Order: sequence, then C-alpha cells, then structure tokens
Amino acid sequence: MSNVNALSENTWDGFVGQSAVPVLVDFWAPWCGPCQTLGPIVDTLATENDGKIAVGKVNVDENKGLAVKYGVRGIPTLLFFKGGAEVKRIVGVQNKAQLQQVIDELTAP
Repeated sequence: MSNVNALSENTWDGFVGQSAVPVLVDFWAPWCGPCQTLGPIVDTLATENDGKIAVGKVNVDENKGLAVKYGVRGIPTLLFFKGGAEVKRIVGVQNKAQLQQVIDELTAP
C-alpha cells in the first residue's frame, strides 16, 4: 500500500481537497469480502498510475463520519474527485480495466 494513503476525518481535506491530481478514494471495511477482492486492484492501480492520480482508502468502521458525509451506504464504494469535488461514484466490485478507463477519462487533457 505504499502508493495508497489511509485517510481519516483529520487527513481528508488535506489529501482530497488540496490534491493537484484527481483522487480515487476506496471506502471499505476489513470484514467486507467484496472489499478484500477490490483492495488489491485499487493498490495496483495506485502503483501503475502514480503521479496521475492520488489514491486513498477509508475504513468505514473507523471513520463513520466520512461515510455519512459522502452518503456511502454500501461498500466497497469508490469515489473519484477532481478539484476537491466528487465527479464519479462506483459501488461494488469492478475489474481493473473498467476502473482504469475511469482514471484515463479523469486524467485526459
């Protein structure tokens, strides 16, 4: 997880709000089976897109306030931000190619 930042309510604004590149945030929990499937995909995308996007993960058990604030009702949920504003939301497990396509759209000039 070297390219993935663990986010909390204390670090959210500095990471998401002030990022110069688009941000992908994975809302997950350790007990969530689909989250365990999606986690390695998110980690790989973070490594392969280093410098193009910033990637963070929010453990919803430890950061219920962020889950409530962003209306996360099911996990895994991926939120994509650009300029600090949410621009896309994906709920459930997606394959790497589908997620890479979203990243490519967000980072296109």
